[in-house]
Amino acid sequence: MSTGLGTLLLADARLPVGGHTYSAGLEPALLDGMPSDRVADYIAARTRTVGLVEAAASVLAHRAVGGAAAPGPATDGPEGVGVDAGALADVHEALLARSPSAPLRDISGLLGRGLVRLADRLWPEHPAVKALRTLGRAPQRPIALGVVAAVMGSDEAEVARVSLYDDAQTVASAALKLAPVDPVEAAGWVLGAEGVISASVAEALAVRGPDDLPARTAPQIEGWSLEHQLKTRRIFVA
Repeated sequence: MSTGLGTLLLADARLPVGGHTYSAGLEPALLDGMPSDRVADYIAARTRTVGLVEAAASVLAHRAVGGAAAPGPATDGPEGVGVDAGALADVHEALLARSPSAPLRDISGLLGRGLVRLADRLWPEHPAVKALRTLGRAPQRPIALGVVAAVMGSDEAEVARVSLYDDAQTVASAALKLAPVDPVEAAGWVLGAEGVISASVAEALAVRGPDDLPARTAPQIEGWSLEHQLKTRRIFVA
């Protein structure tokens, strides 16, 4: 699999990792009264806060497992070279410490578990996949994303960009199910986020280690997630 194709696959909404269950917080935002014409602003706000933290965590996870792809059927390369399970666990703990909302941690774990399942099917013996499994049943999505991207051969910039693009696209796709939105307009929101995404990619790549991981929060999004958890009529988990 070429690097470009692997990265595109990770950004594909049809990837069977459970992304269809998640609105990136848009459903509770709209239910609380946020008008649909502010969705582009919502995407930009997420990119600068939650998105940046997750992209940086994905980059650090990518580095922790060496950032190298399996050369063959996941058994050919030097076993364990470049894979630091301890460093991966440190990044995971740092991300959890920056994720105060239990419902958002839960959905991130659900999405992470989907990526682990994918990795287990495709590269069950790869050292990076084995290191990912040591984090438990449901590692946070950004960590799993960084590891899977490394196994696929994506570079750090691609990892950061796909993390941020996926978040923006998740919001735009959810909007089509939640509000009277023209699909062309939704595509325009994602295209319009290119500037803030590129700036956030640069910030994510500048992070050097878990202690340096940004701690930017979005209190309103976290509050909405706690309220949404209690609702009995909803389309998305969060």
